[in-house]
Amino acid sequence: MTEPYAVRVPTGYRVGRWEVREPIATGAFGSVYAARRPADGTATHDGDVPKSAALKFLPTGTHTPRQLAHLRELAEREVELLSRLSSPRLIRLYETLTVDDPSRPELDGATVLVLEKADDSLAALLKRDPTPAPGPALLTQICAGLAQLHRAGWVHGDLKPANVLLMKDGSARLADFNMAAELEGTHAYTPAFSTPDYTPPELLWAEIGERGRRIRPSADVWAFGVLAHLVLTGSFPLPGGTPTARRDAAVSYARAAAELRLSPELPDAWREIVRACLARTHADRIGTDALLRRVETTTATPPGGGRPRLLTRRPSRRTTILAGLLVTVALGYGASVWADDLLDSGDGKGGGSATVSAAAQYGAADLRTDKGVPAAYRLLIVETAHDCDHDSVSPSLIAAMLKVESDFDPDLADPDKNEYGIARWTPSVLRWWMNADGTPGEAVPSPPFPPAESVPAMGRYLCWIAPRLDADLAGDRRVLVAAAYRTSWDVVNKADGVPPEQRAYADQVAHYLKEYTPPGRK
Repeated sequence: MTEPYAVRVPTGYRVGRWEVREPIATGAFGSVYAARRPADGTATHDGDVPKSAALKFLPTGTHTPRQLAHLRELAEREVELLSRLSSPRLIRLYETLTVDDPSRPELDGATVLVLEKADDSLAALLKRDPTPAPGPALLTQICAGLAQLHRAGWVHGDLKPANVLLMKDGSARLADFNMAAELEGTHAYTPAFSTPDYTPPELLWAEIGERGRRIRPSADVWAFGVLAHLVLTGSFPLPGGTPTARRDAAVSYARAAAELRLSPELPDAWREIVRACLARTHADRIGTDALLRRVETTTATPPGGGRPRLLTRRPSRRTTILAGLLVTVALGYGASVWADDLLDSGDGKGGGSATVSAAAQYGAADLRTDKGVPAAYRLLIVETAHDCDHDSVSPSLIAAMLKVESDFDPDLADPDKNEYGIARWTPSVLRWWMNADGTPGEAVPSPPFPPAESVPAMGRYLCWIAPRLDADLAGDRRVLVAAAYRTSWDVVNKADGVPPEQRAYADQVAHYLKEYTPPGRK
């Protein structure tokens, strides 16, 4: 098993009636494995439960108390929804288990969700084919799933391609209900995490209370509009080369400072649907039932219509195995990480230890994939570094600093030092670096500060620091930049290097910088 897997479970491990097989996917704090019921006389032959499934392991028996509380809350949300709702458009939960194995402290106490095993995911399909032919039919089924959720009084809260699973018959299922919440009147309350590309503008600046962030069904409608545009054109409806840039474009659009310019490749009928989903305010967005009627009319799919075979399997030496869903924390830019290729292991059968998650391998030329940088943050770290055109602000530097600052804990809170989040921001300082356009925030922000905000702000600050350090300072420029983050560029210049009081911090950064930098890179 490679390092990116958050929960390591050996092949053949038994949990209840299930035997763990090959790994499927992982996130920062949860991992999904294929499983089967062995025909050895010990398995219960329940006719309602298939012989294969996907096991989602959540390490609810380990970690710090704060992390445990968060993981248990996410697990409880998903179990509650899937236990109460039964729908052909929602991934099915067969049972929940708890690992009781003191001999394996890393697994003991883990919560295991036994889920319907999928054959593919929409994210993997779009990776192979950015505008797949069955796109309209898939969108109809996705919309039907949203309508079923909303009628039952629930909001999904994190609709995106990775959270749409495709079954063997080609039908679509909504999955990953960690952020789902039951409506209390017009609103529900969800954790303060989201994927910016699919988050409506009003939630990008929403206040976060003790119960989390208030969300309406219209947030799912906005996400569906983004998803529909992506599936039908291969591009996002808002401009920008990074999630941060697209987030800022969404804010400008919501403030009427920019217009919505949809792709000319978007069919006319779908253009009106997408516009209705992406209205500037929640009140102006189309309702879910009306949306489903328009989508069904556009795709000529009868209400509750059949489940045509949408996908043609392509012969390949590599077997695509995408199933289940996974927990991540504070992502802000992408919650699920899929292993979309099960590589040959050398025995001609494929699978096993060669499997790695696609997102965990992202940016491998710039950042080691086997040294403990959580897979959930790799894309954010690499893109943040690439946004700065300065050699000393590298992905490995940002990863090393996050390790030393917080040990990648997105919920860090140190009121005594007035520092919060994964990058330990002081609110009055974060204000100056929180906006991508370089303008300071209009007011001092209040924590919590999600990684999607904290990490890009760190990158912008480091990029501002780097050219202000004297050219003749001794030492690794990257470590000097890190020291300046903890003090200031002026203090580092006056000390002619790392100040004595920052040497322990700088030594830690240097250690992880070396560990996270791939061989051959400086």
